[in-house]
Amino acid sequence: MDIPSATLMLWFLIAVALAFDFLNGLHDAANSIATIVSTRVLKPRYAVMWAALFNFIAFLFFGVHVAHTVGSGIVSVQIVTDRVIFAALSGAIVWNVITWMAGIPSSSSHALVGGLVGAGLAKAGLSAIVWSGVSQTAAGIVASPLLGFILALLLVLAVSWLFVKMRPAAVDRVFRSAQFVSASLYSLGHGGNDAQKTMGVIAVLLFAHSGGKGAFNIPMWVVLSCQAAMALGTLFGGWRIVHTMGSKITRLSPMQGFCAETGGAITLFAATYLGVPVSTTHTITGAIVGVGAARRTTAVRWGVARRIVVAWVITMPMAGLIGAVAFALTGRWFH
Repeated sequence: MDIPSATLMLWFLIAVALAFDFLNGLHDAANSIATIVSTRVLKPRYAVMWAALFNFIAFLFFGVHVAHTVGSGIVSVQIVTDRVIFAALSGAIVWNVITWMAGIPSSSSHALVGGLVGAGLAKAGLSAIVWSGVSQTAAGIVASPLLGFILALLLVLAVSWLFVKMRPAAVDRVFRSAQFVSASLYSLGHGGNDAQKTMGVIAVLLFAHSGGKGAFNIPMWVVLSCQAAMALGTLFGGWRIVHTMGSKITRLSPMQGFCAETGGAITLFAATYLGVPVSTTHTITGAIVGVGAARRTTAVRWGVARRIVVAWVITMPMAGLIGAVAFALTGRWFH
């Protein structure tokens, strides 16, 4: 029996979306493991296994609010077609590969949003964009690293005061154990927020193939597939970015690693609960800068931080440009 071409295209695009999710995990493995590796609490191969486990089980702890935002709150579901989704994913994947090869911790989340916006604009102009969702995501570019910075800074100050009478070696032992908890929490937040973005893309694709009939929802098989793809990507790790995040911005002790991961995890938990698709990369970078600044401002390599911020600013427009170009070039492939 022949399989309809529309069905083949649907499954092809789902495979591309899961490939992006895998690449997201690969690219963003540093977010979950950079601190625990740089403090030598875990060896890299064990750290990625630890992070991948908590990436996968994140669906047990969070709803799918972020998936709904990405699936129906960035571009209008009425303009979504196979061509739009392919172009959006192309923009996100190409930009992720460029920044991964360069060792730059850019945002996979904002690359996907940028790709959606670029493809949507190429398809239907300004009317395609759900500006409330885009502005919410854009606000997250500033809010998530700032909140991560503040929380990590406050945690370092509080912990330093609480343990002021303990010997440094004893403090080090306590937080080498505590980092297992903080790294687990951050990996949960990472899996909870980032995997949902691909869930939203696949869900809106399924909605479009159904002719827009029925309610927009996220099937459980989509949830499990996306969590598994991200966890598998995390297993392979993004070692260049781990080096940038773990040691080039500032040097971390186990206590500082704990504070950075905990501050970042709190930020991600809050954003995921509210349905805001924030960048886990931005969040942990802000938190790492926060713990470094708590020691002294010169402890932070501000030149490295500045280059990372530049990558943040250009990620959405660059992914959007690539998405728009991909839409323009793929007309003959789609009907």
